[in-house]
Amino acid sequence: MSEAGKRIEKNMTVPNLLSCLRLAVIVPLVKFIVNKQFVYAALMLLLSAVSDMFDGMIARKFDQVTQLGKMLDPVADKLTLIAVVISLSFIDKTIFLFAEVMFTKEILMLSGGLVLLLIKIKPPAAKWYGKLSTAVFYTSVTILVLLKAVWGISNDMLTVVLFSVTTAAMLFSLVMYTILFMGLIGKKNKMEDKCEKR
Repeated sequence: MSEAGKRIEKNMTVPNLLSCLRLAVIVPLVKFIVNKQFVYAALMLLLSAVSDMFDGMIARKFDQVTQLGKMLDPVADKLTLIAVVISLSFIDKTIFLFAEVMFTKEILMLSGGLVLLLIKIKPPAAKWYGKLSTAVFYTSVTILVLLKAVWGISNDMLTVVLFSVTTAAMLFSLVMYTILFMGLIGKKNKMEDKCEKR
């Protein structure tokens, strides 16, 4: 088997396929939200959330962690988050302010990852606080969509509360990742100083 074939075979894992499924779900999810087809949107959200929950568990349990998976998982999370928030902002203006906070957080996270790559530090895999903020996001959005889908309920106060909790979880995640990134940069600088002294 060729080298390219071996790489493809290595990356054809269940967790990676689940991450690809999350990416594939984004387009119909956005369509259903914008068209206010909340029952179908809720089903897409649940499918996305369940696949997100199981891909990491399967990867660790069955030793199927790959470099591709480490990139696919957070990319699928972030694209889902951005797509859902933009879609909901079109039909509920209350969410717009929280959307700005979320986008700022994601831009800062992306910038931090690029800085690490530029100074030749491999960005760390997703941590528990990152997964927590994603779980809170999925929970909040699923509650709002299900309320609209099943009972036709749309409550501005509940929307504000849920997205305030989501924003708090995301800001906590940003702070924790910032501390982690700074620690990695500090560790690299110390190692370089030791090498120079030798």
